[in-house]
Amino acid sequence: MIESLPVELIAKIFGELDIPSVIRTSQLSRILQVVASDPVLNVWRLPILRHLQSNDYESLKNLSVHMSVPRSSFIPILALGRASFILFEATLPNLREDDWRDAFRMRFLPSWSRWKRESTWKAAFLRVLHQTWHRSHVYTSCTANEAWTKYIVLNRNGSANLLEASSRNFDPMIIFHDMRVQQNTHNLRMRARLVVQLADVRVIALGTLTRPRSAFTLNPNAKHFLNPPGIEPENLDPFTSLAPSAYSRMRYPLPADTHANYPFFTPGAEDKRWITPDESEESGLQWIGGLMIVAQLLGQGIHEAGYGRPPLQDDDLVLGPGRQHYASLSWDDLWAIAPWLEDQITRQVDGPGLGI
Repeated sequence: MIESLPVELIAKIFGELDIPSVIRTSQLSRILQVVASDPVLNVWRLPILRHLQSNDYESLKNLSVHMSVPRSSFIPILALGRASFILFEATLPNLREDDWRDAFRMRFLPSWSRWKRESTWKAAFLRVLHQTWHRSHVYTSCTANEAWTKYIVLNRNGSANLLEASSRNFDPMIIFHDMRVQQNTHNLRMRARLVVQLADVRVIALGTLTRPRSAFTLNPNAKHFLNPPGIEPENLDPFTSLAPSAYSRMRYPLPADTHANYPFFTPGAEDKRWITPDESEESGLQWIGGLMIVAQLLGQGIHEAGYGRPPLQDDDLVLGPGRQHYASLSWDDLWAIAPWLEDQITRQVDGPGLGI
């Protein structure tokens, strides 16, 4: 009988089932119920992740009414689940304040913690989630809670600027066009790259690629941001001995399933930081001038590829349905996404100018 097996093996069997099967099996005997309720064994983790990845939320709606589900099992649902499901469909469990804090840190960019103020982490989580959902689903810019949108520019001289523009008419393409005019690169195409995607936003970078005549125009930090030093296309698996020990998979915030191994490569055709399989940068092209980094809210239709555009790069990232809404991205967010840059940026400037 299954009850005579070691509890670790029972837990492994549970992990191969879907959620309805786990619920039924846990009710067959006292021993199975104890195994299913153990927060250390956490037999619910893999079934929950599979339901999230397959976009099957029906079995998750009332999961909190089952007492055998450890409360910590709901953190991945809060961190990765669809916003509308959490806000309007799910029966939320009673969680500790620390659990709500962890869910907040795993779902949102670090700088968004400013919305906590004097409230609890639960109130902060639900407030920010509702704000994000609302801003990504309205057809006009909503600036009630964020009048100014922050973004970061990596300069070719090694410095970086934290800048802001009015949220009401924030358009990174217009801002980047002005940057190219100032840098005399307006004759070159704008290139956009998807860096990493979270549950509610994706971080994208806008820059310029060319075959430079001089190394003076190169932006080394742009390359390091998009393609971390030591992580090459042939070195994709963070669990192999080839993986650089200086890197670890990002956990706060937690990437979406499409970028689950970030900063390592995630198979599935949506991690396009390496456009070409060789070691040369973009088939011999290199990043020059400034690189603009923004946080784009995942609006309705954002995953619909633009007609005639390469998916998930260049114009497809900034033109089309669901691509008009942005959120602030600050220094703490950059260090969370690319901690290896913190020691490489020579000067951090709040606002325009050189910061001298």
